[in-house]
Amino acid sequence: MTAITLLDGSIGQELVKRSGDRPTPLWSTQVMIEHPDLVRQVHDAYFAAGASVATTNTYAVLRDRLARVDLQDKMRALTDAAITAARAARDAHGSGRVAGAIGPLIASYRPDICPPAAKAAELYAEPVRLMAGRVDLLLLETMASVDQAEGALRAACDQGVPVWLAVTVMDDDGTRLRSGEPLGDLAPVVARHAPDAVLINCTRPEAVAAGLDIIAGFGKPFGAYANGFTRISEGFLQDAPTVDALEQRPDMTPAAYANIAMGWIDQGATILGGCCEVGPDHIAELARRIKEAGHTIV
Repeated sequence: MTAITLLDGSIGQELVKRSGDRPTPLWSTQVMIEHPDLVRQVHDAYFAAGASVATTNTYAVLRDRLARVDLQDKMRALTDAAITAARAARDAHGSGRVAGAIGPLIASYRPDICPPAAKAAELYAEPVRLMAGRVDLLLLETMASVDQAEGALRAACDQGVPVWLAVTVMDDDGTRLRSGEPLGDLAPVVARHAPDAVLINCTRPEAVAAGLDIIAGFGKPFGAYANGFTRISEGFLQDAPTVDALEQRPDMTPAAYANIAMGWIDQGATILGGCCEVGPDHIAELARRIKEAGHTIV
């Protein structure tokens, strides 16, 4: 029997879907501004499904992204709204943890345009400061290169709160970061900064297993939360994209996702969940399967 931490699933995509609004480059941040009650509803849905962690809707609440639409002065207020919603859902559920999400600077899957580690650490210091002390852990999400991970870890580690590093690998090769670098090249960075867990996120579920074999050797608790996109399209890699450039996989049903994710436990993973297009129904099925296999959710 293994103790499994069950993350929630997609926050941003779930908010966009529930809002019914046309996607914007601000993604779920725009939804939080226009439909603040939806954030709490999404967290409640994941706790009801069996998740033990609520991830804040702060992935894109970064000064550089907000500055594009002249909302940089709202960064503190948006961060506060996201944390408040996650904490309220956790408290109403009566258990669980809140993970403060910090996404990539500038754009997802584009480490080539991310500032170098030293500059990135300076920029990440602000969201870290706004969340540390108010969340149970910091979740650095979708880091796509060694240098990108280095910059985020420099800012987040040694701030008095646990840090989980989540990196994204190629859809067709789970042994390589989206930068093209071998996933194993993260080993010195992990050894130097000592995050509390290392995860693979926001890639095709089928690519995860090969990556888990590598990060298992880092000596940290590890796991994964994959997405349900057909692929990361060229259109989404352009400047200020919207999520309608990405397509949901009709074959990645809750049962199909759980079938793959349960294999990650067999590889030693103890932290599981879902990313974009993996919703409450997927997490409910995964929770059921985890318990059915004799594991516990913590």
